Amino acid sequence: MNLYLRILKMAKPYLAVIACAIAFMIISTFTDGASLSMLVPLADKVLTNKPIVLSNQNVPQFINELISKANSMPQMKLLTGLAVVLLVLVCLKGITFYLQAVLMEIAGQRVIRDIRGKIFEKIQYMSMDFFSKSRVGDLISRMTYDVYVIRHVLTEGLAEGIYYSFQLLVFLVVVLVVYFELALIVLVVMPLVGFPLIKVGKRLRKISKQAQDKMGELNVRMQETFTSMNIVKAFSMERDESSRFKILNQDFYKLMLKTMRRTLMINPFSEIIAAFAGVIVLIIGGRDVIAGEMSFGVFMLFLASLAALMKPAKRLIKVYNFNQIALAAGERIFELLDQEPSVQEKPQAAILKEPKESVEYKNIYFSYDGVKDVIKGINLKVNMGEVLCFVGPSGVGKSTLVNLLLRFYDPTSGEILIDGVNIREVKIDSLRQHIGLVTQEPVIFNDTVANNISYGIRGKSLEQIKRAAIAANADEFIQSMPDKYHSIVGERGAKISGGEKQRLAIARAILKNPPILIMDEATAQLDAVSELKVQEAIQRLIEGRTVFLIAHRISTARRADRIIVVDNGVIAEQGKHDELIQKGGLYCKYYKYQYQDA
Repeated sequence: MNLYLRILKMAKPYLAVIACAIAFMIISTFTDGASLSMLVPLADKVLTNKPIVLSNQNVPQFINELISKANSMPQMKLLTGLAVVLLVLVCLKGITFYLQAVLMEIAGQRVIRDIRGKIFEKIQYMSMDFFSKSRVGDLISRMTYDVYVIRHVLTEGLAEGIYYSFQLLVFLVVVLVVYFELALIVLVVMPLVGFPLIKVGKRLRKISKQAQDKMGELNVRMQETFTSMNIVKAFSMERDESSRFKILNQDFYKLMLKTMRRTLMINPFSEIIAAFAGVIVLIIGGRDVIAGEMSFGVFMLFLASLAALMKPAKRLIKVYNFNQIALAAGERIFELLDQEPSVQEKPQAAILKEPKESVEYKNIYFSYDGVKDVIKGINLKVNMGEVLCFVGPSGVGKSTLVNLLLRFYDPTSGEILIDGVNIREVKIDSLRQHIGLVTQEPVIFNDTVANNISYGIRGKSLEQIKRAAIAANADEFIQSMPDKYHSIVGERGAKISGGEKQRLAIARAILKNPPILIMDEATAQLDAVSELKVQEAIQRLIEGRTVFLIAHRISTARRADRIIVVDNGVIAEQGKHDELIQKGGLYCKYYKYQYQDA
């Protein structure tokens, strides 16, 4: 119940729209009851010219007055009056039903829009450890499939729940007024119909949760396969990937079939129970009509109201089951929304001023899993303007050290200081605005060249973007593109080469003009020609900045003012290239591997 209320709480900003919809629901429901009541004078007075006889004498006075008036009216006059009233009621019913449906759909779609927006915004502010634990396909599934399913709570759950509850109430009142004793049978039958179907609904929630998890797995498999299609084809894995997907797809199909089987049980089960009750009503009511204790028209009204009563009853049970499916989706959505980033900004965090003196790591320990430390007690001070290079084999903590500086993660213990200020005490945005990042695999968006260069950097003119591109040796290839700086580069930069992507990333860093720059082996995957152009761009980029290089190539490390050799989470050696070669330690071994063995 708490989860359901939490979903409904999302609709709070649209209460005025929902209130208007409810008002139209009430009007529409009363037109249903009034239209049905036209059967009595039509069957009794107009078609058979017999008086209307109501078996229940304990009815409100205005009903007796309406019956007396109808009994005293000429047939044609009554027929004309009934036709006009019926036409008005049908028109009013159509208009109000349309309006309530549109208003509830507006409210429902707005809530879905808001939920999807909240999920996306939440994901944006999660820490990097969240993304290492989450699967992209599953996140997409929650934002699309789960959010769509949760729509049932509002557009069907709330809207139809209210509408059919009103209908149930109106027709229940009618059958109680027309024949109170006989109506008691209905009150006995309805729980018999509802109880087992509610039990089915509870089972539906569990199955639906499994189906939504399986849909997440399907999306993960599709995302991984589509983004790795070159490897799939290179290793002739098309058939294997199809087989894996087929298994997941079959599992999802089975779960959906289970869901539909249980949902489709509602109609036949409820109709069989209703049929037994209908036979009893037909026998008892028919006996009263034959005996003259109730007119045929009144009996027809009772039967019609009884039949109409079953529709909202069945629909409400169906709504309950739909809600169980939606609640399963709600669990997955709120599971995501309730997560908090591990890296959080303090409420009173200050704005970091432009660094002037140093960056210092003080006794830093860090673990990704809380068990094994990948950084072990590192102490390191870097003066502003110094070019520092981290060297060492993969997995020893080089990238982790710069990720800690960006506050992608926070140290398990120790602190990182910029000009003596702990970076945990400053606003995250103000920290990152002073740091530029160029990665080994540049991130390029499916957007224009200009927008890729100016990504995250507001207020820059096209002329400034061009100057950054020229400095990054990127202008030459940009000018050859069809729309130059307005050319779309494709998903993940599919329309340009690796070297061109890297130069766009360098242009982005040049345009940002940060005092601190992080470069994660920006030339590792380039050919000789591309590397030369990128190296020229890098040389322009690093001038006058504090630079953290992560290098696997000794050629990159040689340009650094200081080389830090990282091994198994600790600083094994540090110094200039020539000094480290003379020491004959780990750095000297790396040098020999790359040059002398070659």
